[in-house]
Amino acid sequence: MNHHSALKAYNISLQSAFEILLSPFWRKVKVNEMSTYTYDKKDIVFALEAHGFSSVLGLKHYEDYSQEIIDMTLAGAEKFAGEKLWPSFTEADQVACTLTDGVVKVPEVYEDIFKSFCNDGWYAPTMNPEYGGQGLPSAIGIIIFEFFVAANPSFMFTSGLGTSAGHLIEAFGNEGQISTYLEKMYSGEWGGTMCLTEPAAGSAVGDITTGAVQVEGEEYYEIVGNKIFISAGDHQLADNIVHLVLARVKGDPAGIKGISLFVVPKFRPDSDGNIGEFNDVHVTGIEHKMGIKASPTCSLAFGDKGECRGWLLGERCHGIMYMFQMMNEARLVTGMQGVAIGNAAYQLALDYSRERKQGAKVTNRDPEAKSVAIINHPDVRRNLLFMKAHGEAIRGMLYKASINVDLAEYSGNEEEKKEAQYLLDLMTPICKAFASDVGFEMTEKAIQIFGGYGYIGEYKVEQYMRDVKIASLYEGTNGIQALDLLGRKMRQKGGGLFMTWIKNTNALVQESTHPELAAAFKEIDDAKNALGEAAFGFQAMGGENPELPILHATPFLKMFGLVEGAAVLAEQALLAYSKLEKIWESAEVKADDKVGRRQLQESNLEAQFLESKLETTKFYAFQILPEVHAILHSIKSGDTSALDILF
Repeated sequence: MNHHSALKAYNISLQSAFEILLSPFWRKVKVNEMSTYTYDKKDIVFALEAHGFSSVLGLKHYEDYSQEIIDMTLAGAEKFAGEKLWPSFTEADQVACTLTDGVVKVPEVYEDIFKSFCNDGWYAPTMNPEYGGQGLPSAIGIIIFEFFVAANPSFMFTSGLGTSAGHLIEAFGNEGQISTYLEKMYSGEWGGTMCLTEPAAGSAVGDITTGAVQVEGEEYYEIVGNKIFISAGDHQLADNIVHLVLARVKGDPAGIKGISLFVVPKFRPDSDGNIGEFNDVHVTGIEHKMGIKASPTCSLAFGDKGECRGWLLGERCHGIMYMFQMMNEARLVTGMQGVAIGNAAYQLALDYSRERKQGAKVTNRDPEAKSVAIINHPDVRRNLLFMKAHGEAIRGMLYKASINVDLAEYSGNEEEKKEAQYLLDLMTPICKAFASDVGFEMTEKAIQIFGGYGYIGEYKVEQYMRDVKIASLYEGTNGIQALDLLGRKMRQKGGGLFMTWIKNTNALVQESTHPELAAAFKEIDDAKNALGEAAFGFQAMGGENPELPILHATPFLKMFGLVEGAAVLAEQALLAYSKLEKIWESAEVKADDKVGRRQLQESNLEAQFLESKLETTKFYAFQILPEVHAILHSIKSGDTSALDILF
């Protein structure tokens, strides 16, 4: 896609783009006097630079994209999120989805938004331009997703799995399937789903009972079965829904090795690719959920009348292998939900803490002293910095993973390609589980900062908490992610994935020669060594009792997430320090002049932002990272009480 088509696709004017790009740290879009959509634009741009996005723009595959095009694309996404999505955030939650006579309806307010969403090119921003996608780098796609999810998490379920389902058809479908479905699925005209879970088969996918019988003399199979918890399983926004259904062909092996994948549309396409007959796919219910209430999550019955047809995608008995592509994409997106919602809650709490006055400063003994903004109280400041540090760590973690998606796919350097794939494979379960857990914890801290006001709906943070909780449950619960990390990824390539991470982290923590960062980097190095001790100790532990390593899988994943989060912030601190040195030199301020640096921050927003990166890294290293050593202590204890107790 050339520059002109990119700009046309996003309908962005130069003036509106520059207004956004030249605004202060936090971009705010005012919807009304009580409602402001806020996000940390400065950190987003900085994180891209710190984690090497320039290497992606240097790839031949993206030679049509300049930094200017990227900036203007993000400006358009910011504008759409604030002006279109955010105003419907609360209303859609209150209206929720309804089911009438077997038809699911999402809130009416979504209908015009969805049309604009598709028409403006936001439905499939990273997908293949040959079939109607925009072909953007993965890192830019993940940022666009962050903007949109922060503005309205429920709305994004109408498109998220549709593009991933289309990508699966693009990767493994035959020519007829690609020509029939892909352009419609990348445009949003037709939706898509992933149909795995059944009433008696959740994480144990091999236990599914949905069956497929090939019809003699035909290309299609008869599909019979039930699926539950299907995101965007039915709604009025798309003319057709294309379900990708896991099923077992009669006579094929039991377990996951005998599962195949089928394309099962709600309406069968006719010979011209247009909507034809109803395909016997019925909605049997909608889930009444804790959060994401405006997301159409459905139970589906296939073939109740014996007339449901499915077309095999790829080869028989390869369904799980194919579905892993979609699941891994979804796991990164799910982790990004934690990033987006956690950071959005932080921005709301930060704004509130600056405005809410309650109590005098603890150091002011005057009984007549006036109340100050609560941001001046130490406990509030600790909670805010906890949120900021974790939020910036998981944001960087997801950006790094998305950069590796493109390097693994398109790099012309075979060693770089291999390393990127290793790190992507290793970090995917951590990005999904750690980021979603942290995002939820950030919303809890936000509610605490709001106090009683945080517990009521008007201030948004309680909805964020409800909306983000699902991220730790679907696309493989976080416990499943921990088992994947410990049982598969740590052993993959003879431990090569982990050793690649160790090599890179060693190089990073040994890089800083700045006295101000040396102590924090020492903490990170010690935590990295503790992680290695735990990892290498599991082999001996498993020899004594195979259940013991599994018992510690979830704590180990958290341990890994904490260390990787610290490494992410260390990368950012190094870049921040190098930029600060130039500012100090220009202002004739020395690095050890704390007073001069403080005064400089009051007049220089760039210096203030960069100094905050150093403080955030130090806080993470000294206040958050020590939990790694506590986890190691528990792993080494040999305690088996959780296995021994009788419930």
